[in-house]
Amino acid sequence: MTPFDASSAPTAPIPVGAMPVPWVTVVAASVDPEPARRPLRTRTVVLRLAAGLAAILVVVGLLATFAAQWLAEREAVNDAANVADVLADAVIQPSLTSALADGDPAAVDAFDRIIRGQVLGDDIVRVKIWSPDGVVLYADEPQLVGRSFELDDAQREALSNPSTRAAISDLSEAENEFEPGSRLLEVYRPVWAPDGRELLFEVYLPYDPVAARAADLWRGFAGVTTSSLLLLLVLTAPIVWGLLRRLRSEERRRADLLQRAMDASDAERRRVAGTLHDGPVQELVATSYAAEGAADAAARRGDTEAGEQLRDIAGAVRGNIRVLRSLLMDIYPPGLRAAGLAHALHDLAATARSRAVTVELDIPAPLPEIAESDEQLMYRVAQETLRNAVAHAAPCRVTMRLAVEGPDLVFEVADDGPGFDPRILDEPAEGHLGTRVLQDVAQQGGAELRLASRAGAGTRWRLRIPGIAARREIG
Repeated sequence: MTPFDASSAPTAPIPVGAMPVPWVTVVAASVDPEPARRPLRTRTVVLRLAAGLAAILVVVGLLATFAAQWLAEREAVNDAANVADVLADAVIQPSLTSALADGDPAAVDAFDRIIRGQVLGDDIVRVKIWSPDGVVLYADEPQLVGRSFELDDAQREALSNPSTRAAISDLSEAENEFEPGSRLLEVYRPVWAPDGRELLFEVYLPYDPVAARAADLWRGFAGVTTSSLLLLLVLTAPIVWGLLRRLRSEERRRADLLQRAMDASDAERRRVAGTLHDGPVQELVATSYAAEGAADAAARRGDTEAGEQLRDIAGAVRGNIRVLRSLLMDIYPPGLRAAGLAHALHDLAATARSRAVTVELDIPAPLPEIAESDEQLMYRVAQETLRNAVAHAAPCRVTMRLAVEGPDLVFEVADDGPGFDPRILDEPAEGHLGTRVLQDVAQQGGAELRLASRAGAGTRWRLRIPGIAARREIG
């Protein structure tokens, strides 16, 4: 519910009673009033289920992509470590010489011939031999030989705790400026020269097999996931279909029960109103006539005092008749569809007039074509505002005005009573629940409700129903 906001009042105050009082927005108009709850349709549920499955497929596909990439890299790293161990034990370790460890060019050339003849190929793209202080003793790229680079933590760890380390290299470091592509598999492990000096053997493998393996794993994941979801759909479709049928049946039963309850309530109110009208009300009417007749007879006999008493009794009886007829209007108000809004408002005014409230109606004739829901909305607002005026402002004068302003329908109810502080709308106290009813009614109808009131300045309610032509077409 939209709280009232004094800052939204127009710049020109609206006079209520004798004092200017600004408008306060109690409920803002809604373009789309609260719709009736629509029953579930099989097509809607199927579309939602399909959309859910599609979303699951997308999420699972993304997760499968990451999982496949991770598994492929893990497998490739393990395979690369095994390859490096085999090369180190079978080729590198037997071919190392102390002269190579000293950086002798002839030893480097001899080692290079072995590497190019037995190691390099499609599966191995780079080989390096490092000294523990970061000097490249050998590389199949001649421009790296003799250059010094700082060893990273993993390389130093492999030397200090002899082990094989493998990882995906992003080739961003200076030592990799001559490496092809953007990513390679990098493996390093310690090797030893014949004199016992520890060196670092590093080998690079291509990354393409990793991408191919990831694609294979992803296809496997996607196939299993898709088939599982389709199987789940086939198995759950009959269950969902059955639940939908039961749900629609229960909704129909609930709607029937609600309609029967409303019809029974309407019939009971009609029965009570009819009983009061045909029984006590008629008897009281007859009693009032009898009292008037007895008063006239007493006057003819010259008993003036008895005649006045009998006329007082007749007046009291007529007053009770008016109260009962007002009660009948509250118990069973006229049907708007049968009697029309204008007639229903006149009946409300007549009821209020019997309770020390003077009511004036300013309603155009003929009325514009109005949707039934909007007629009910205006009737409920008129009924509640008149009740509030009777309960809190009587005796007073109330004016009800109905007008068409552009595309909107405006209904105003104003009284010259004592008024009240609009802040009670935040937390209506006992005896002011009618204001909360007005807020709820306006909000449910998607209409704007404004209030202009202040202590000693009367009260004015303004209901604005936006776009009655469009609403009539929708209705």
